[in-house]
Amino acid sequence: MVLRRAVDRVGLLRRIAREVLPLTASELARWEARIASIPNAELRRQARASITLKRFHCEGGSVFAALRPGCAPTLVRLIVALQTISDYLDNLCDRSVSCDEADFRQLHQAMLDAVDDAGPLHDYYSLHPNREDGGYLAALVRECQACLRELPSYPLVRERVQRLVGLYNDLQVYKHGPLERRETQLEDWFAREGDAWRELYWWEFAAACGSTLAVFALLAAAALPGLRPDEAEQLEAAYFPWICGLHILLDYLIDQAEDTAGGDLNLVSYYPDPVAQRLRLVRFVREARSRAAALPDPAFHATVVEGLPGLYLSDSKVRRQRLHRVAWNLLAAGGPGSWGYYVWCRLRRLQTSRRRPPNET
Repeated sequence: MVLRRAVDRVGLLRRIAREVLPLTASELARWEARIASIPNAELRRQARASITLKRFHCEGGSVFAALRPGCAPTLVRLIVALQTISDYLDNLCDRSVSCDEADFRQLHQAMLDAVDDAGPLHDYYSLHPNREDGGYLAALVRECQACLRELPSYPLVRERVQRLVGLYNDLQVYKHGPLERRETQLEDWFAREGDAWRELYWWEFAAACGSTLAVFALLAAAALPGLRPDEAEQLEAAYFPWICGLHILLDYLIDQAEDTAGGDLNLVSYYPDPVAQRLRLVRFVREARSRAAALPDPAFHATVVEGLPGLYLSDSKVRRQRLHRVAWNLLAAGGPGSWGYYVWCRLRRLQTSRRRPPNET
């Protein structure tokens, strides 16, 4: 069994490298070319930044296409378009000249429209100070809708996907709102929406809502004809909140210094002390691993879970913030796979830094 899973993982990684990532690069290049025609300079700048600075979000999401080789081109097109919408809107809200929650909600209607394969489009910029994007956001939404219509089992997961995207939108609205109201609004939101997850803290629930991994997992499952409702339920329960929560909590863990300097909300900072923080994060790793192992295609989902600590904790921010102790605990909880991805990511980061021109920051 161990040997079989190792072989499965090698085949998976080869498929990602040889098939999925080239498709992803092609899709990103296509959308980047489209950005040049955006009339408004600020929208054009934020759209370009969302692709050039956050392309690894699309690359990471697209690995789910490796689960369904026969449907990989459609899944890559879908995941790249949906993640690009997410990153673009996050940029607009992060760097908006306003803190208008109604504006943020209207912008994020694009996310809901993108996962409604038969729905209409809306005027996403109706409350935003910059509006002329040359049809860029609408084109991304239509691309998602067209791809969804090619997935045979999407009707079975549609409601689950829309609920997860709705929670994602809520988080984006509340976390980008006026600073003095953010924490209260997030706590009230958890009180309204978090009945099924009372074992979590409100900030852990918020973190889980901030990840698109559950959506991508369900989209990959929808590429299978004959998907059963219980399979979709099991998949969602594994990813939300445990795998999704681990994803975003790790992101916040290594961004603590940056967020403090920028006055930004950081969800990991709400733990009462470093010991509580370490124990809870270790629990997320263990829960995520256990649930991934029980899913169909366990080698793939285990790779996702074990890769998260390796990816995030190999960042130089860990060393600069002296997060070694929590990092070692999380890597140990992730097992040999996490250590392997950690070493691989460290080597890749070192190679990248050596190739970077001396004057590049």
